[in-house]
Amino acid sequence: MTDLLKYEQRGHIGLITICNPPANTWNAESLAGLKTLIEQLNADREIYALVITGDGEKFFSAGADLNQFAAGDRAVAWEMSRLFGLAFEALTDFRGVSIAAINGYAMGGGLECALSCDLRVAEEQAQMALPEARVGLLPCAGGTQNLPWLVGEGWAKRMILCGERVTAAKALEIGLVEEVVPKGQALNRALELAEMACQQSPSSIASCKKLVMHARTGSQHEQGWRLERELFVDLFATEDQREGVQAFLNKRTPEWKNR
Repeated sequence: MTDLLKYEQRGHIGLITICNPPANTWNAESLAGLKTLIEQLNADREIYALVITGDGEKFFSAGADLNQFAAGDRAVAWEMSRLFGLAFEALTDFRGVSIAAINGYAMGGGLECALSCDLRVAEEQAQMALPEARVGLLPCAGGTQNLPWLVGEGWAKRMILCGERVTAAKALEIGLVEEVVPKGQALNRALELAEMACQQSPSSIASCKKLVMHARTGSQHEQGWRLERELFVDLFATEDQREGVQAFLNKRTPEWKNR
């Protein structure tokens, strides 16, 4: 682990706080730490959901520390892009439900971190942008791929090509976030959503995430429908499937094992 990320467990929920003041920027240490931490959470059968937020009241994350790129070193650029990719791909592939609690500015790699989550809750004062082209760079951690999927090509081009910054209200309007809450309430609301997710079968959630992501690939619908049926049958090899059905029939709350 790294001091740049704070981790705590709340029941079946893992909570990650980005702690690199003043703007919670990402660097090689924190990106490698995020990848390692998510791998550990994937191996922990007691963790069903994940919430990620920023330390303090002003920033979720301002993205990459640009001091790393000041010298124009291509080797540094390659290594950092690799680390960003590995970290945020790991976040995307987290087997449970991941929720970004956007408590302030989410810029560049900070927004790309949020885009790598399943859901996003933003506080009303939050602002979001992918301003990399303004400094001669481009989003290299999934931004050009994930943003159009959420908001459509037009708004993605406005944010990436024109450098347009959006408020939380506009982000909600265009589908960039799922909910806007008052200042100081993003974490609480994200944890509430995570608790809702924890009431679902974690085995089912993992399969459902795989199917939803499959729909992004543009594959023929027949392939997705076939995979859906296959994963449905695969659930019958899990303890959670038997527990879920029995709990429903016996009118009790299921006790998930994530197995």
